[in-house]
Amino acid sequence: MAPPRQDLTGFNPQKFAASSRMHTNDPWARNEAWRYTGPFTRWNRLKNAFPGLGIATVAFGAYLAYEAVTLKDDHAHGQSEGHGSTGHSSISGSGGSSTAS
Repeated sequence: MAPPRQDLTGFNPQKFAASSRMHTNDPWARNEAWRYTGPFTRWNRLKNAFPGLGIATVAFGAYLAYEAVTLKDDHAHGQSEGHGSTGHSSISGSGGSSTAS
């Protein structure tokens, strides 16, 4: 006897018939199986929950790097020299007028 001829589409009627039989006592298990396969797996649901998180994280990191490199504060605020309590002592002088009479 010759072996059964393979279908070009890959469809196997014996496997199809075997998969349609109920193997459990739960009549709804087959109807609920789609929730946990394919695009609805736990990993795919978690991965698709925050679609722009990866791009936003990279953009924020690039902005922080740009800010650290290019946006330096040249005014030296908060340091001991400059605008402290003794920083403008030569300008204030006596009486506020710097002209001699």
